[in-house]
Amino acid sequence: MTPTPVILIFDVGKTNKKMLIFDEQYRLIFERAGQFAQTVDEDGDPCENVNELMNWVQKTFWEVSSNPLYDLRAVNFSAYGASFIHLNDYYKPVTPLYNYLKPLSESIKRQFYDTYGGEEKVSMETCSPVLGNLNSGMQIYRLKYQKPQLYDQIKYSLHLPQFLSYLISASVCSDITSIGCHTILWDFKKNDYHDWVYKEEVDLKFAPIYKGSDVVRLSYGGSQIPIGVGLHDSSAALIPYLAKFHEPFVLISTGTWCITLNPFNQSPLTVEELRQDCLSYLSYEGRPVKASRLFAGYEHEEETKNLAAHFSKPLDYYNNIDYDSTIIAKIRAEAKKSAVENTVGQILKKSNFESRSLADFA
Repeated sequence: MTPTPVILIFDVGKTNKKMLIFDEQYRLIFERAGQFAQTVDEDGDPCENVNELMNWVQKTFWEVSSNPLYDLRAVNFSAYGASFIHLNDYYKPVTPLYNYLKPLSESIKRQFYDTYGGEEKVSMETCSPVLGNLNSGMQIYRLKYQKPQLYDQIKYSLHLPQFLSYLISASVCSDITSIGCHTILWDFKKNDYHDWVYKEEVDLKFAPIYKGSDVVRLSYGGSQIPIGVGLHDSSAALIPYLAKFHEPFVLISTGTWCITLNPFNQSPLTVEELRQDCLSYLSYEGRPVKASRLFAGYEHEEETKNLAAHFSKPLDYYNNIDYDSTIIAKIRAEAKKSAVENTVGQILKKSNFESRSLADFA
């Protein structure tokens, strides 16, 4: 039997990790998804289990590349981007894969923004709202000043998509889509790293920048397999639509984050838009893409856990509940009487479900 030429894609989200196999017509011929239990970092904060992730990527690559049914022609990666893997001189991780929700100390935050002109100035220049460790540049800055012994061991800091690529290709790369996603690393007007990156000499920890369309080549089984350098997942989601459609559109990407991407809005971000958690991404071509975000997937996951725990039901039990107009009418009536402010900013950031007392419901 002649093996089928295939492309292997790793799609690594915060919740689900997927491997997908496509044929030459980009038809999906195999898919497998999994979830990994979290571990904790040295401060006791939850984080991704980097060893389990590494083992899964390398084992999956070996399974596909050695499968006689497949002729592996290329590999690429998409992953959430606001996270770094820091490698030492032996190309081994020297820190955990810190969670971008890890609290950032107010002292480090103040030190940074006081040094570099204030929150509004840096945010406007980098098209990044002030988001703590979700600004991945702050993760490196924090290490430099709070954990200098660890920082000094770092040879390369790779965003997660590029680290996944490194696991297969053994080539270290930086990618514009990962650098350009609310990292506070990139000056959108200068089209270069922000001044603070050079002043702090953080750029010395970064690998050379590759385009999203670039590949490195892996010698494997007597052939040269193109390995993509990896893409930030939201930017990756845009690529097939930009390639296929020429009329203006908005793409809504759902998951842990629900992200609205508008590659046709070229107007600069305003201060008010930044305050409402809008930002700009960089596409794989290096062009700004205006975006807004809602943490709805994460909130949905957490609140369904709370529902299941409170009512002692399975996690997916909410899927079997019928719509009850009486309950909804009651909730709406109470909401109108409530003194809770419903400003646009609050609505965009969180729903009122978190503050609702489940004890009020039978």
